[in-house]
Amino acid sequence: MSTLTTLRGPARLVVRQHRWTLWTAGGLALAGVITLVVTALWSAHLVDAFESGPCSVEGDPGRSCLQPVRDYMDATFSLTGVFNLAGLALRVLPLIAGAFVAGPMIARELESGTFKVSWTQSVSPARWLAAKLAVPAALLLAGVSVLTAVLTWARSYADTPYPVQWHDAPVFSTSGVLPLAHTFFGMCVGALAGLLIRRTLHALTVSALVTGAALTVLTYRRQELWPSRTLTGTTVNAKEGMWWVEAGDLTSSGERLPQDVCAQAVSESARTRCFADNDITGHYLDYHPASHFWPLQLVETGILLALAAVAVAVAFRVLRRRTG
Repeated sequence: MSTLTTLRGPARLVVRQHRWTLWTAGGLALAGVITLVVTALWSAHLVDAFESGPCSVEGDPGRSCLQPVRDYMDATFSLTGVFNLAGLALRVLPLIAGAFVAGPMIARELESGTFKVSWTQSVSPARWLAAKLAVPAALLLAGVSVLTAVLTWARSYADTPYPVQWHDAPVFSTSGVLPLAHTFFGMCVGALAGLLIRRTLHALTVSALVTGAALTVLTYRRQELWPSRTLTGTTVNAKEGMWWVEAGDLTSSGERLPQDVCAQAVSESARTRCFADNDITGHYLDYHPASHFWPLQLVETGILLALAAVAVAVAFRVLRRRTG
């Protein structure tokens, strides 16, 4: 409540209007942080306890270790599921944030006409909209920062037998600065949708659909956001941590062929004959190394921030045109 008393004007009004939602969101975030910390500590304890025993998950465990290994794998798999659920919540959060800004925060006031109370009390439409964006942005981005940091720490600290790859979409999208960009983009799209549609249910639906579509497109085109590296040779040895982008065969002239050109050739002689017929002399592999994590993160973040800026600019322009 002390924070509320330090706020002034439209920002204070926004907090008062949605205080129960804010309290609920804060409680859920705190519960999520506690759950992640407890799960990480318990996972690490299970790993240490198992590794100190006579059994191992590598090789033939032996009859006496079959059940202990199975119990250990099942327990760590269940705990890893907690991290997956937390990651899913972070990926869905931008859709929820955008829908909330579009519907309950903006479209509902425009639909019911309660915005007139604020505009007639020396609060300009521009300040009204700025508060509708600034308050949730400050609170949500702070909460997302904490959740992202705790989830990243929990994944690394648990050290379960189910390692995650940095480039997997559920991991990449919930690491680094990308969750912040996703959430901010969702809120800006929500603000524009609320002003354009002015109907609560329609606005929040459109906001969620547009945000989800944009993030899905970026997820599927993510590997193209930064130049990949290429390995070539008669044999291509992939290393741990590589994100495979494309692989195939090379002709003597350097032409790229699909990897399945000789897939039907089963025997060694048939493969040799197929390679000769197609002039295949080697193979290639386009990939992203682990060092490309931050370049990919920052490029995608830049795209989302640019789109968010466009959405905000259009939202203020729409507001000015409708208010004269």
